[in-house]
Amino acid sequence: MEFSESDTEQLFELLRWRRDVRHFKSVPVPDTAFAKMRHAMHLAPSVGNSRPWRVVRVDTPALRKKIIASHSQANEEAAKDYSGDRQDQYLKLKLAGLREAPLQLAIFTDPDPEQGHGLGRKTMPETLLYSTVSAIHQLWLVARTMNIGVGWVSILDKTDINQTLSVNPDWIFTAYLCIGYPKEASDEPELQQTGWQKNEEADWLIR
Repeated sequence: MEFSESDTEQLFELLRWRRDVRHFKSVPVPDTAFAKMRHAMHLAPSVGNSRPWRVVRVDTPALRKKIIASHSQANEEAAKDYSGDRQDQYLKLKLAGLREAPLQLAIFTDPDPEQGHGLGRKTMPETLLYSTVSAIHQLWLVARTMNIGVGWVSILDKTDINQTLSVNPDWIFTAYLCIGYPKEASDEPELQQTGWQKNEEADWLIR
């Protein structure tokens, strides 16, 4: 199959509008949409075709309450890394996704998956984590094509999450995703809107 210049422009438009969402509507995510996001992960590349991602759907109110408590504790600790105006700014960054998002996924990486038989990761085992992140990104993009937002919660204690969700302790907690229809859509990162940091391109080096 060959793609056109208009396909490229549409892809860039999708990339511009793929944003980390923090506030969600209560509208449920349809099963058909969830199935497409799951299939998008299935199509993701992985080192040695290892497919190391392990996904837990967190639905019960009791588990979500524990996740919120874990986040609150970790967030308080993280706030101590800042001081003055920057700390005030940090504390104003409200993350409502854990309370609002109708669909929530905890994603782990199996550090020694049977699939792939170790191919391609002998000297760089971290490529397993990269593979999981690649799969997450594909889910994220497909979600956006259906006008569904994704928020990545990174302020969580990894060991605590493994214990809370009763998963294999060897699995590496990689991401907690809040998924749902955003209350507002914007092509500008929220951290840029709040003045936390400008969304500037990283430098490329030429050797």
